[in-house]
Amino acid sequence: MKGTLFRYVARTYLVFAVGILAAVVAVFLVVDFVDRARNYTGEGWVWNVMLLYANKALVTAQQLGPAALLLAAGTSVSSLRKRGEVTAMQSLTFGPNALYLPIALCVAVACVGLVAFDEWVVVKAGQRVEEITTQRFNRWGDWGLYHTPKQWFRKGEHIFYLRGGSAQEGFDHVAILTVTPDFRLARRVDAKTMHPVEGTRWKLEGVVERSFTKDGKSEVRELAEAEYDLGATPQTFRIRPGRPEQMRVPVLREQIIARGEVGLDTRQFALTLHNRFAYPLAGFPAALLAVGLALRPGRKGHMTVAIVEGLLISVTMWSLMVVARTLALSERMSPAVAAWLPAALLVVAAAGVWLRDEGLLRRSRA
Repeated sequence: MKGTLFRYVARTYLVFAVGILAAVVAVFLVVDFVDRARNYTGEGWVWNVMLLYANKALVTAQQLGPAALLLAAGTSVSSLRKRGEVTAMQSLTFGPNALYLPIALCVAVACVGLVAFDEWVVVKAGQRVEEITTQRFNRWGDWGLYHTPKQWFRKGEHIFYLRGGSAQEGFDHVAILTVTPDFRLARRVDAKTMHPVEGTRWKLEGVVERSFTKDGKSEVRELAEAEYDLGATPQTFRIRPGRPEQMRVPVLREQIIARGEVGLDTRQFALTLHNRFAYPLAGFPAALLAVGLALRPGRKGHMTVAIVEGLLISVTMWSLMVVARTLALSERMSPAVAAWLPAALLVVAAAGVWLRDEGLLRRSRA
């Protein structure tokens, strides 16, 4: 009996979840296409648009996945209440857990699946969307903000200006500034090329070295080539261009370490790393909160109310995520706290509603 009921509730939830996710993704894509249709021109634009929106569908499914799980939880329980099935369960001495447990299992599997889906599918799909948008429809947006190679780095007492090249092949037209602890310029080295030798040693060719003293005097010497210990290995400059959202977890971790070593901002990368897990997993407490709200005493089992409640929770959590992200990027909140704060609040709210449904929380009467 219990197994049959468990499977029935789980099946009902999954039908709603798949249907709602398909519906919201379709609505989003249609609205997006109508808004941008005038930009899609040129030879073979129909095929390019199909490729673009096939990849956008994957990205959108991940972005709207937690909201769909939340909406499905509320609407499936409301549907059962509307048909009188929740009352029938209660008459057979089944408590709220008969609804909580199957939905919780389905949502837990879906949330873990969203994490894996983001890591293995959405990252590549996002890259493909940007590639098609920029190369085939000439819409660049903020592409340059993320894809322009970094040229300024700081490591210890050295500040590097590397105009071109790579750590493996060497850099061209470089400038290396050496500063004192009080940030006074002690030396500037300009070179046509810079190649790694061993460890932290580099070979510079076409060198012009300027030394500066405290009394304002300077000395200049020119060298055909010279070796310097610059306190940096080739791995120090392993900075990858691109959006952090389009990088997998190992690359994100590598970039956080690499950027921190050379004085580049790491907050957006750290926030993206935590959100890779926090955002999909937030769908779990959100769905349980929706179940608890749909089971509250005296509530009629109308799905419209469940949808409205789900949308209000989604909008509230989305607003909180935007505020937390802004605080994290402006150094007023740590990226970890900003990423996990919405999920933590959902856990508290869902736990409170569940305890009420279990009769463990009672309002005191005057």
